[in-house]
Amino acid sequence: MASYHLSVKSVQRSAGRSATAAAAYRHAERIACEREGRVHDYRAKAGVEASFILAPEDAPAWAHDRQALWNAAEAKETRVNSVTAREWEVALPAELDAEGRRVLVAGFAAELVARYGVVADVAIHAPHREGDQRNWHAHVLTTTRKLGPEGLAEKTRVLDAQQTRGVEVTAMRERWAAMQNHALERQGHEVRVDHRSLGAQREEALSHGDALRAEALDRPAEVKLGPVVSAIERREAQEAEAEGRTYAPVTERGAQVHEARQARSLLAELARVRAALAREMQERVELARENYAAAREEGADRVRAGLAALRAAAQRHGIGEGPTHGLRPGRDESGERQRRQEREGDSIKDRLARLLERPTDRHAAEEAGVMRDLGPGQGPEDMRERLERILGREAPGPTQAEPGAGDPFTPGIRERLHEVLARAKPVTRQELGRGLTHDEDEHVLRHKDQGWTHGL
Repeated sequence: MASYHLSVKSVQRSAGRSATAAAAYRHAERIACEREGRVHDYRAKAGVEASFILAPEDAPAWAHDRQALWNAAEAKETRVNSVTAREWEVALPAELDAEGRRVLVAGFAAELVARYGVVADVAIHAPHREGDQRNWHAHVLTTTRKLGPEGLAEKTRVLDAQQTRGVEVTAMRERWAAMQNHALERQGHEVRVDHRSLGAQREEALSHGDALRAEALDRPAEVKLGPVVSAIERREAQEAEAEGRTYAPVTERGAQVHEARQARSLLAELARVRAALAREMQERVELARENYAAAREEGADRVRAGLAALRAAAQRHGIGEGPTHGLRPGRDESGERQRRQEREGDSIKDRLARLLERPTDRHAAEEAGVMRDLGPGQGPEDMRERLERILGREAPGPTQAEPGAGDPFTPGIRERLHEVLARAKPVTRQELGRGLTHDEDEHVLRHKDQGWTHGL
């Protein structure tokens, strides 16, 4: 993924550095320094993908000659501790192609020229052949003085004064992040960068309720290895790979970086798993809503539509029974099920009617599924009378108000009779691969009798 990096460094004489040597090294060129009387030749150096100079519109022609430009910068400064150049080092997104990287860096350098009136000398470097192949980066050397038609003029004190330097650098860091994200978006990449500290990003994630991102950001910043330690660790990694053993850091700083990278990798994997689970739950919720709405449109009551929706969500990954594997049945299948249930309801009504018309004996009562709950001493006439009352939706008499007061219809038989009557209703069920079991129907109707409502 793209990573953010921008640092501002000074090329200062007191540190033994010069603008001519820095330019020669960054661009892999030969530059003769007139002040030192030395020649800096780095033409054997590889890895420079592109280099160019951007200057103000009214700049003299020599400003586009690299050797003339940096010799003029050296000649303008007279003190032994003078800062002769300023270097902006930036990391480039590996997701961009060569032209995208060039356009991005050129835009950033142009903003430096316009903002401070300086000259920008740009060098784009490719990753080291033995290093991380995502390490595309650029060095932008700028003069410390503004350049006008007459040459180098006053210093850019806004980048030198302690009161303003931090504000300016922060502004350019933010601007560089925005430019990278715009370039990534333009080329169709979803990854983004952020110039802020990990702590600031974590606080923002918490303020938006994004616990996953906040957890991933809860880590210390990675320690910079430096060129010497990087070379040591790179050689050790190559030797470990050649010998078929696991790489183990050999320096203290390398061990810190290796541990931090492993922890970050684990956190990233955890975040991906949690994000996948969150997406899965959202898909199940949407599937349940669709099934609930479809069931209601087809005439199901809220209870049965809710059960169908929950079953569809549970069968999203094959949980439950049925050959549909979580797919909601079509309208044709639902219609066929409704017609089958209507026929079943008519059959039950016919059986009850026949039971009332013929002489009732114990075998007829057992056929209706009620005889097993009758108490001792209950005759056929009493049974017929109670069935007529229930089918006619009559309220029970005073003697049946309390089941314990001589009422042969215990709560068990009353619930089963309600079940029979409910099944006689032509209700569409939105089910996936199987019908409701007897226990499920009994549970739903019991709750319905108590006035409970269900829905999504």
